[in-house]
Amino acid sequence: MGSADRMRVAADICAEQAKQRPVAIVVSAMSKVTDLLLDTLRKAEAEDRAALVANLQNLEERHTQCCMDLLPAGKREPVLEGIRGIIAEFQRIAQGVMMLGERPPRSVDEAVAVGERLSALLMAAYLESAGVPAQAVNARDVVVTDPVFGNATPLMGPTREKARGVLCPLLEKGVLPVVTGFNGATTDGRPTTLGRGGSDFSASILASVLDATDLWIWTDVDGIMSADPRLVPNAKVLDEITYAEAAELAYNGAKVLHPRTLAPLVEKGIPVYSKNSFNRAVPGTKIAPKVDAPLGARAVTSMGNVALVAVEPADPELNSVMVMSRALAALATAGAEVLAMTSSSYRQNFCFLIRRDELPHAMAALETTFALELAHGYLKDFDVDEKVGLLAIVGEGMKGSPGMAGRIFTAISREQVNIIAIAQGSSELTIAIVVARDGLEKAVRAVHDECQLGN
Repeated sequence: MGSADRMRVAADICAEQAKQRPVAIVVSAMSKVTDLLLDTLRKAEAEDRAALVANLQNLEERHTQCCMDLLPAGKREPVLEGIRGIIAEFQRIAQGVMMLGERPPRSVDEAVAVGERLSALLMAAYLESAGVPAQAVNARDVVVTDPVFGNATPLMGPTREKARGVLCPLLEKGVLPVVTGFNGATTDGRPTTLGRGGSDFSASILASVLDATDLWIWTDVDGIMSADPRLVPNAKVLDEITYAEAAELAYNGAKVLHPRTLAPLVEKGIPVYSKNSFNRAVPGTKIAPKVDAPLGARAVTSMGNVALVAVEPADPELNSVMVMSRALAALATAGAEVLAMTSSSYRQNFCFLIRRDELPHAMAALETTFALELAHGYLKDFDVDEKVGLLAIVGEGMKGSPGMAGRIFTAISREQVNIIAIAQGSSELTIAIVVARDGLEKAVRAVHDECQLGN
């Protein structure tokens, strides 16, 4: 959805599929529009009126130009009026933020959904102009969530009732619903958003409540790969992976579906196809409950924007389990996601890996939680290492494969890369390894070659 040309391609894909079966469409905002909306709200909060006006002008000009490029002259005016109306709503919210001097989470959620609303309006209008019946639908009217603004969770029962009431009549009449991704509303109608990976998540929610036969996610890559091709030249597209493998890859940094995206699909076993809208002939990757794959690792992924935090009691009388429990509670309060965690039974210390951009809030929460212990020396100062990276090897076939971990560690050590921490769950689905940041890329290539993932 990055431009008028890409919208045409997306519309062609949908129209082609709609000839074969009923299709519902979920759209994201145009590229960089959500960032522009958030920046506008920040400018409003800072009372930067000139920047606010400039951003609003940019927003309107971009969508107006897209409309002009997409639609014939006789079809433009109602859509241009719609664009102006949606942007006027956003302007009202931004001006409210400027008056308050702050950004209430509820207002932010209502404002940032504007990008998807504009995309849905344009996509539906283009389909209509091409002779394909379509109608823009605000997900606020079909996806019901809890009131956690910025990262809401869908309430599947109420969503099923509302979505089927709104969308099924359109599908029965042969009309393509073009639903906004990323947003929803509480049971009493307050706008919410679904957090990271929101549009894909919206699509999986609707696929589940509509009892879809399958879900197609169209992106700009050929599918899910055995490694980042920028780091590993011989990385290959995986034909099939399981829900669990896809979730682990996403959790550990791969540019695939967000783990939340898959959750609504698991119970019904609805398969997902990750496909490339720039290269439609490529089959892409199928994500399903089970796949027929050889034993061993399937893919390796990495993250460089992480930090390792070590916690060590200075007093042996301090209960380390209690310290760990309180530390995890503090991280949860700060909204920090623990990517890996290891502990030492003798020294009673432990360390955990989090994203670097979550570090300031996480450390503030930890220091508040343990203020007394730090002040009296019961707990040593937290040791933070930002010069690390996370390497994760994923594959359901690793379970019960003897020698797998040894081969991986040996491959990394051959590259003279220091292993700092190791974590592996009881499922044996993922081996997570923390290494020095300057050796991360070498370690990824070494493990990919050792496990013959490019073959």
